[in-house]
Amino acid sequence: MNKKLARLAERRQQLILQAAEQRIALTQNIAPLRKSIALADTGIAAVNYVKQHPILMVGGAALIALLRPTRLGKWLRRGFVVLEIARNLRGWLMKQ
Repeated sequence: MNKKLARLAERRQQLILQAAEQRIALTQNIAPLRKSIALADTGIAAVNYVKQHPILMVGGAALIALLRPTRLGKWLRRGFVVLEIARNLRGWLMKQ
């Protein structure tokens, strides 16, 4: 019985060391993505904030209405491009 317990203790120690190595490797692999993830988190927080405060959407619509049509067209095109990029990115991420 002692041999079996010794093997289990040894195996446990090996697994603990392996898990520690995997944590280090994961930290190193994720490091380049930290800024992107932080930016995405900020964007999600902003969207949630606007959802909770719908008066901001009304104010934004009023601001757009006050802008000259040339500026409005430019911003609408930019918004459309951003929307398309977001849709394509979401589709690409869902495939992976």
